[in-house]
Amino acid sequence: MVHDRYSENYDLLKAQAGNTSGEPGVYLWKNAENRIIYVGKARNLKKRLSSYFSGRKDVKTTALIGRAKSIETIIVSNEYEALLLENTLIKQHSPKYNISLKDGKTYPVVRITAGDFPRVFSTRYIVEDGSQYFGPFPNVYAINKSLELIEKVFPLRKCKTFRKREKPCMYFHIKRCMGPCFQDVPDYQVQVDRVRKLLAGESSALIIELSTRMHEAARSLQFEEAAELRNLIQAIESLSENNSVEDMNPENRDYIAWAAEGIFTAFSVFSMREGRMTGRDLFCSRSAAGEEESLETFIAAYYNPSRPPPPKIYLMNLKSSMNLKNSVDNSPDTAVLDRYFLEKFGFSPEFILPSGLEGEVKKHNAALAMAHQNAKEELRKRIRERGLGPALDELAQILGLKTRPERIEGFDISHLDGKHSAASLVSFRNGIPDRKNYRHYKLRSLQGRIDDYASIREVVHRRYSRLVNEGLDLPDLILIDGGIGQVNAAREILEKLGISSGLAGLAEREEDIWLPGSKSPIKLPRSSEALKILQFVRDETHRFAGRLNQNLRSKEIRFPLLESIEGIGPKRAAAIIKAYEELEKIAAADPEDMAAKCGITPAAALAVRAAINHALKSRKTSSVKKSPSSAAALAAEALTDEAFAAEDAPHYKTETK
Repeated sequence: MVHDRYSENYDLLKAQAGNTSGEPGVYLWKNAENRIIYVGKARNLKKRLSSYFSGRKDVKTTALIGRAKSIETIIVSNEYEALLLENTLIKQHSPKYNISLKDGKTYPVVRITAGDFPRVFSTRYIVEDGSQYFGPFPNVYAINKSLELIEKVFPLRKCKTFRKREKPCMYFHIKRCMGPCFQDVPDYQVQVDRVRKLLAGESSALIIELSTRMHEAARSLQFEEAAELRNLIQAIESLSENNSVEDMNPENRDYIAWAAEGIFTAFSVFSMREGRMTGRDLFCSRSAAGEEESLETFIAAYYNPSRPPPPKIYLMNLKSSMNLKNSVDNSPDTAVLDRYFLEKFGFSPEFILPSGLEGEVKKHNAALAMAHQNAKEELRKRIRERGLGPALDELAQILGLKTRPERIEGFDISHLDGKHSAASLVSFRNGIPDRKNYRHYKLRSLQGRIDDYASIREVVHRRYSRLVNEGLDLPDLILIDGGIGQVNAAREILEKLGISSGLAGLAEREEDIWLPGSKSPIKLPRSSEALKILQFVRDETHRFAGRLNQNLRSKEIRFPLLESIEGIGPKRAAAIIKAYEELEKIAAADPEDMAAKCGITPAAALAVRAAINHALKSRKTSSVKKSPSSAAALAAEALTDEAFAAEDAPHYKTETK
């Protein structure tokens, strides 16, 4: 019997596994009654689920696949969150095929005891005595190491029972305790408050202070102290990482996020009850409504007597303003939803758009980011399943095309600070991005001039003369980002090449649609499904062009920065860039590997990595165009992050006038 069901569902389950995201998360196997029979976690969901359908199967796996009807996934931010969520779901649903994590054990939390002189320690048990708890923390080693380092910075008491003493204990003499048992310590609570902020994720100020001390120690050649401070910063950053599937906040709340492409919108709802994530719901709707209207409709439809709203509902920020005030309490300013909830449930929940980067706000934003990632994955699946046929038919009718525009190509012209003129091409099939056919073009004919019309002529000629010469398929519709001037420039080239593909332009300000030779644009309502498709193509060209600009900006700093390092000339700089291509890859490269690949010394490789790391950190707050001399000075300072031995510090070139 197992064998029959195994063969019946195998192909369906394998297809579901193959269509899964490669993000970390939790996967749920469900039977024909929609009951969860197995919960698992994975660093890469697609690889883990695909492994169930490759190679020989043991008895347990064979039985699991034989009794499963479907597979669902929940994407989270990292593997730790997957571990926590797996633990919660197994305890909640007791799946038949799960063995581990059913013993009721919990992950450790950090406890700050009540009283005048609290102490800090890790525990697995919650005691309702006024103590504060932070966590849980699935990495036991990391939390123990972090607490050990916290002891050095915040010397709070260690004794389990507080009592007055005539002489201090050993911890006082080694500066691990402030000694409240035998002397007055007026700033004890100040230190406790700092620990609370640190455990709550408000660590920015402390990290800045410790970073300043680390660089001062390195400049003073105190490399051991600098290394210790570096390790402390890393531990604090690790301790400050938020997990979004468990916390110690008992308030019931939901997190709602969404993702939209064209006419489809996917909504994701994460429910937190008594400090744990208890569920995730996904919905996808096909609607040409705006963001505000879609959200209001979804919220009203989602909550009902069998699923009442919690006291607080957190929303990701709308692209449009919606009717939510940017007030201190972020309360809604819409009477429609308030009236709906008051009539249905007797109260209206508080709608919150969290803003900020510290403490609880940071945790709420992390939960919303996780919900948003799940919504994007659901949207991708639904678009692939359902397609955009009716909307494409509407578009063909509006533009007067002979056939449905199943293949659309869009162009965008961009430049960087008045130079590096380039064009971006995106390709769509059946309303879905066909990213393997995206292209970038460096424009050759302008010789430094900025001329959109000439740019359009060049890129259209280069693209379609090649397709014609090679006998390749032409698109059904070509979309130009611009107005009638850009469209007519493209038409000149298409007519010379004898190409009859559809052609249109989308002017961004008023979203006007221009056809070749027309004297006035086509104006569609913002709710039009056809317009949504054109906007999707145009927005994708902007996104792709933005990536090109970022790459060009990186090239602006790569060669001068590398060539400012002792032992790195133009040829070796080119060798490094050829080997690693991107700044981020150079920053993460192993110095010995770089030295072997690029023919440079290990000391020079270490200097290269330090310089690039510093440049990446500085790029957000300073100009990307640094002189070689300043780049060299910054790289030398950045070495304190890479090495703390004076004899390993490489030399840098000195600029001469």
